[in-house]
Amino acid sequence: MANRLASATSPYLLQHAQNPVDWWEWSPEAFEEARRRDLPVLLSVGYAACHWCHVMAHESFEDETTAAYMNEHFVNIKVDREERPDVDAVYMAATTAMTGSGGWPMTVVLDHDGNPFFAGTYFPDMPRHGQPAFTQVLQALSEAWTQRRSEIGAVAENVRQHLAAVSGAAGSAGDWQVDVDAVVETLAGEFDPMAGGFGGAPKFPPSMVLEFLRRAAGALGADSRVSHMLSRTVAAMAGGGIYDQVGGGFARYAVDRGWVVPHFEKMLYDNAQLIGLYARLGTKLGDRVARESADWMIRELGTAEGGFASALDADSEGVEGKFYVWSPGELVAVLGAEDGAWAAEVFEVTEAGTFEEGASTLQLRHRPDDTERLESVKTRLLAARAERVRPARDDKVVAAWNGLAISGLVDAGLLLGERRYLDAAIGAAELLWRVHAQGARLLRVSRDGVAGAHAGVLEDYGCVAAGFLALTQATGDSTWLDRATALLDTALTHFRAEDGGFYDTADDAEALVTRPRDPSDNASPSGISAMVHALVTAHALTGEGRYRTAAEEALAATSNLMTKAPRFAGWSLAAAATMADGPLEIAVVGPPGPDRDALEAAARRKPGAVVVVADEARDDIPLLSSRTPVDGKAAAYVCRGFVCERPVTSVGDLAKTHT
Repeated sequence: MANRLASATSPYLLQHAQNPVDWWEWSPEAFEEARRRDLPVLLSVGYAACHWCHVMAHESFEDETTAAYMNEHFVNIKVDREERPDVDAVYMAATTAMTGSGGWPMTVVLDHDGNPFFAGTYFPDMPRHGQPAFTQVLQALSEAWTQRRSEIGAVAENVRQHLAAVSGAAGSAGDWQVDVDAVVETLAGEFDPMAGGFGGAPKFPPSMVLEFLRRAAGALGADSRVSHMLSRTVAAMAGGGIYDQVGGGFARYAVDRGWVVPHFEKMLYDNAQLIGLYARLGTKLGDRVARESADWMIRELGTAEGGFASALDADSEGVEGKFYVWSPGELVAVLGAEDGAWAAEVFEVTEAGTFEEGASTLQLRHRPDDTERLESVKTRLLAARAERVRPARDDKVVAAWNGLAISGLVDAGLLLGERRYLDAAIGAAELLWRVHAQGARLLRVSRDGVAGAHAGVLEDYGCVAAGFLALTQATGDSTWLDRATALLDTALTHFRAEDGGFYDTADDAEALVTRPRDPSDNASPSGISAMVHALVTAHALTGEGRYRTAAEEALAATSNLMTKAPRFAGWSLAAAATMADGPLEIAVVGPPGPDRDALEAAARRKPGAVVVVADEARDDIPLLSSRTPVDGKAAAYVCRGFVCERPVTSVGDLAKTHT
């Protein structure tokens, strides 16, 4: 029999709709039920593509005996972390504080006011490796609730005070201008010179840190470490098993140091950022990976309404990675003996295997000279793979991640000369404005063209505004500028903190145990770093000083993080690197044709530049105001803070302008 989740919009919650657990969605009614029955609240947080969430569901939440105990002794709430990042952020902070680590599935037990007094992640159905079984945990917690309530109250109060202190500390301010040399020194100390990336296993794509290095390379041209960290990492990721060598797109992370074996789920937010990063590199490798990944994203994650779905699952037929891995025999069966053996050598597929049960991920560390044969092999393998049982797709549309996808596709479309990528970005933006926007307020998610009820959080406003501003630059359509600035004005009104930083939730959002405020980038930009980028771009296009001031104050609120933990502040650092002497504001104006195209292409290759193109001067986008062609020829106006150098009409002269 279906439980209360049967009417949910989240695919993750719908996965649990047939559980014997009497799940509630996060709601005041659930806590009222806990008070009425005098039971603790068990909060379970995960997401649709989470492998270990599936494991815990199969082992515990689908088990009749376990579910019966949960229903008798707890009020059980299931939350999709992607739908409610505010709830996830608060209780992940509690889990990390209480256990020293975090992850999903996240299991937290709360009192009637939402204060946590126990937290953990995955619990097995039976004791293993010194870890108690889930049922043992439940029994101990229920006993504590009924017999040691005062102890529980003391723990809950301590955790509540800790969360409040952490939220306050997030706003400690300093100078927004960081010592780039010192940051590079810190990153170099954490860099893996053999395999690329930072730290050991597991390894996540450091997209935002790599963009900071790309932007800092000009200012630190004499420091070869910058270009080495960037080039080594992008090549290692693109050649490893974390990259889908047949279909394009990156998995969420690698479980090993060398990027060989991924955790196979593929997330929109990762690929949206990586498409843009690789396109901006301006290399053959970058162009190829950006193109393959953009094609994959449109093909595999595109929705009928024009947006992009959140993720593909790691599992198919209940087995992690089964859709993606190959054995030598399988290659021969698809390709024939000669090409199969050649492909096994090229993709490092061995009899022993690099994954499980003799299967291998596909790697491409060295591209063969025979590229025509390689492309033929890839095409045939992709067709054969399409016959396998596909991983499930989480088809909800998340506003922030679609904003990232718009920005990535705009970069790829403009830099690779692919109009269809720009068209896809416009389609996603139109969906966001049509379905997610309620005036100048945003709703977080939609599915099948219908918006969910949850309010947008700071990252939604920052990422969507940045995407709209990217479209302003790409199309010259001031409608996107108006929509972006409306969102930014809403964020400045409702999310701003007293110290100039930002909270992750609006001042009129549902009150949680604490108001979340996390400046650190994770796999996607933090809300505050996304806002800074959008504010800086808005200032460059409009000349509105309040946007620049807000960006500087927000960066100042993250100064300690940028200095002390740069790996978790890459997007803020990228903004700071651009803001230190810019960004460049470039208006390219003149009749369409090869000359204007050449100026535009050169302008867009300048790191961090804000570039807008038009046939003639226009007032609806202030950067274009009074910018006219020169003697009938296309001209580029290079400015900082709306103070411009003389216009130039050749790529050579544009290259000489101060960068």
